[in-house]
Amino acid sequence: MVETFSRYDTAEFLKTDDEMAMYLDACLEEGDSPLIAHALGVIARARGMSQLARETGISREGLYRALSSEGNPEFATIMKVVRALGFRLHAVTPPA
Repeated sequence: MVETFSRYDTAEFLKTDDEMAMYLDACLEEGDSPLIAHALGVIARARGMSQLARETGISREGLYRALSSEGNPEFATIMKVVRALGFRLHAVTPPA
């Protein structure tokens, strides 16, 4: 018997805005910049990269590149994506 495997894609499991926000929040908690950019890319794929490209004015290819785990997007790009996805970033003090 031959086993076949498929690649796991988080974007397939992010169905609601709340799920997407919780996923991004968990990645923000880690504080790892490449992980945060990658998470935004996953959310963008779950929502639709073409629509996000139109809303941000950044090409689809540019978004894929910037929001990959190897990407290094400028903060302005991150903010454009966050706004287009309908999210807000805010600061909170850590628990004591």
